[in-house]
Amino acid sequence: MGRNGRLPLFAPGDPVAVLGLGVSGTAAARLVHSLGGDVYASDAFEGPRQREAVEALTAEGIAAEVGRHDVERILNARLVVTSPGIAPSAEIRRTVANAGVPTVAEIEIAYRHLTSRVIGITGTNGKTTTTALCGHLLQQAGVNAITAGNIGRPLSDVPMMARQPDWVVVELSSFQLADLRAFRPTVGLLVNLAPDHLDWYSSLEHYYEDKARLFSNADADSQWVLNGDDSEVLAMAGTTAGRRYLASIETHEGPGAWLDEAGNLVQRLEAEAAPETWIAAGELQLVGAHNIMNALMAGLGAALVGCDAASIGAGLASFQGLPHRLQRVGEFEDVLWINDSKGTNVSATKVALNAFHRPLVALLGGRHKGESYRSLIPALRENARAVIAFGEAAPQIVRELGDTAPIDVAGGVPQLVRLARNAARPGDVVLFSPACSSYDMFPDYRTRGRTFERCVVESYGAGEPEGGGG
Repeated sequence: MGRNGRLPLFAPGDPVAVLGLGVSGTAAARLVHSLGGDVYASDAFEGPRQREAVEALTAEGIAAEVGRHDVERILNARLVVTSPGIAPSAEIRRTVANAGVPTVAEIEIAYRHLTSRVIGITGTNGKTTTTALCGHLLQQAGVNAITAGNIGRPLSDVPMMARQPDWVVVELSSFQLADLRAFRPTVGLLVNLAPDHLDWYSSLEHYYEDKARLFSNADADSQWVLNGDDSEVLAMAGTTAGRRYLASIETHEGPGAWLDEAGNLVQRLEAEAAPETWIAAGELQLVGAHNIMNALMAGLGAALVGCDAASIGAGLASFQGLPHRLQRVGEFEDVLWINDSKGTNVSATKVALNAFHRPLVALLGGRHKGESYRSLIPALRENARAVIAFGEAAPQIVRELGDTAPIDVAGGVPQLVRLARNAARPGDVVLFSPACSSYDMFPDYRTRGRTFERCVVESYGAGEPEGGGG
């Protein structure tokens, strides 16, 4: 048995293969090794981070290599652990599945050895902000809690801590949910649903199937926080066992949280209880109406842990948001520059476009993820003074949005900033919300966002970005 009474998936000495040597896969290899597994870790991609991981793991006595997978060794493993960077369609995944080798996600391995209770958060957009905000609320209220998962710290790091926290707030991507078995959060949040990752999934239905795994092991003690304004969320939750709490921009009668007629965020955990006020919406430091929903979701998560209304309100007031998510770079010559590099899909960019009620220059591009950009047209027609496309997706963006607003194409981020500066007028917003992944030009959205910030401040000779560079 693990420390929490959950059955382990392998015995000491068993061969275990770990696929992928990003931060999650590397952490999983260390955890399995610490539990006595005979680890072989590999990654078909050979980049600087993967080579560094191999060097570090080898020094710790863990077999690891990059540039190839030893298929024979993997197929002889007792268990295969997948990191979220390995696509569902990857050849090695198909080979392992066809051979019938048991496969689990890195999250599952970690969960089996957690003593911490878990708040699990997923959705298409806003889950990182909601995870960070929920963790902030708990910490500000004095709860021994950390954030982990897709937000940055691998969950596999937590069981190796000398003392695990009481609570872990875990952001869960669809890739992390795909190979779960026993994972069951004490509190689960489903923020919203929209098309995404269609470059990885064969259909929207398959993407939603992985999201729905959040509810796979629900029981009567489960607690669910759901976006009550999202019909897809409510349909996915269906008749799942456990108690549910709805977050809504509209007042409602049942247990949950909402924005009342006076503009206050309020909660009611029992159907017959009087509402308790957290904070006025105008006191939030987060940009955009969508962040009211993120605040309602995170606040409900904290309330179910036991935080009182006053501490939730104080925590909401003090949260300043995340780097690369509608982050203010600065205001230069009366033009506000916004870094939303984490807007890596069309629905996230649609939310960002609707967050501003003033003319804007929209910067879109990167690597296409399989979804049409046409759904951006209403928001662009409402506010966009100009659109500037860049990266691999630029030709498709021009084809689909060329009649929406004046459109130009940039060859790189420095030129993108120059063109945006020329197009913007005093009072405008320049919104860098790509609606694409970063992998055509950058290793991740963070590097992309920092590059954008640097180019903006260099363009104006303004020194450091106001946001600290992300």
